[in-house]
Amino acid sequence: MSLKNSRAAVIRQFHAPIFAALGDKRRLLLVARLCGGRAHSISELTRGAKVTRQAITKHLRVLENAGIVRGVHRGRETRFELDPEPIGEIRKYLDLVSRQWDEALSRLKTFVEK
Repeated sequence: MSLKNSRAAVIRQFHAPIFAALGDKRRLLLVARLCGGRAHSISELTRGAKVTRQAITKHLRVLENAGIVRGVHRGRETRFELDPEPIGEIRKYLDLVSRQWDEALSRLKTFVEK
């Protein structure tokens, strides 16, 4: 395996859990609610949701395991907050892929127009 391919494999391995965690509508809604910059309790995140507290807890655990969310214990309560770093890394990765596609399409256009 070339160095370029092995680096790409490492990048995919790092990003796959994040994409998987964000691949669920409910988890995307939780991330959106946590984007405000403050930590929320499970009770706050469940308020207004049409799912149980246990379901929200499971979704938060998936996000936490992917590194997108972290639980901060305060007394008997756990409050969840967004860790923006993994989302930033995903954005950089998607920007890279987008540039690669733009370059490939540009080469194809040049080839077809000759």
